[in-house]
Amino acid sequence: MINTKINFCGVDFKNPIVTASGTFGFGMEYNQIVPIEEYGGFGAKGLTRYPREGNKPPRIAETPSGILNSVGLQNPGVEYFAENIMPVLSDYDTNVIANMSGNTVEEYCEMAQILSDTDVSLIEMNISCPNVKHGGLAFGTDSKVVNELTKEVKKYCKKPLVVKLSPNVTSIAEIAKAAEDGGADALSLINTLLGMKIDINTRRPVLKNNTGGLSGPAVKPVAVRMICEVHNAVNLPIIGMGGVMNGADVIEMMLAGASLVALGTGLFAKPDLIIQVKQEIEEYMQKNNIDNINTLIGAAVMN
Repeated sequence: MINTKINFCGVDFKNPIVTASGTFGFGMEYNQIVPIEEYGGFGAKGLTRYPREGNKPPRIAETPSGILNSVGLQNPGVEYFAENIMPVLSDYDTNVIANMSGNTVEEYCEMAQILSDTDVSLIEMNISCPNVKHGGLAFGTDSKVVNELTKEVKKYCKKPLVVKLSPNVTSIAEIAKAAEDGGADALSLINTLLGMKIDINTRRPVLKNNTGGLSGPAVKPVAVRMICEVHNAVNLPIIGMGGVMNGADVIEMMLAGASLVALGTGLFAKPDLIIQVKQEIEEYMQKNNIDNINTLIGAAVMN
């Protein structure tokens, strides 16, 4: 018998496959193609304290081996999610990972409190958002700010708190340590890399917002390197993500140190990707006589 179950922060996942927030909506659209119960869990669309319409289009642009997105966190707000969406998702046999984004410490704390009173399994805190009270720089680029934010949010968060790290930093290990010292229960990485695409005919950026987050296969080597660095720097479980397109990518991220691995941009190209990924993981385990997938976590041999 092959065991693909993962216990993550005290929560049981039937398999290590989840989805990256912002790529899966609230699950209902994908449920029409493949049952969302195929996943160990899924990251719900990023939530803000109040409803947001998002950025003006164009807000998605294709690039070689990936996409740029500047959707701008379009969502119905955390209260609507708690009252109208989560009660529906609670009926499904899978874990829901709520994702929250804030512009102030107070917003993060309020959302953590609201989400803690729902049936979500984990609360993921996106720290790539601008800190409006400190010049607009992203929360996740300053280790002291990350530490203080995590400490404060933990006071209101009754569910395991997963801090989602930005790759747009000098040392992601330093940021990870700051989140750990602040009381984070887990980490997720990587968020998108900042990029730009220019139309050579109009001589203007393709995206209305000029820049956007790069995701897709192009970022996977960066993600694997950062997951490995963070795994070696802290003692927290990790959700790995960034360019996962097949079962081999999942295995690679687990070997680097991830306990759970998220599908994201790959779902845009192949909405039923989960079926292929699960099959490829089982075939790999059988071929290599691995009966427990947990033995792969952080098992890469470094020189």
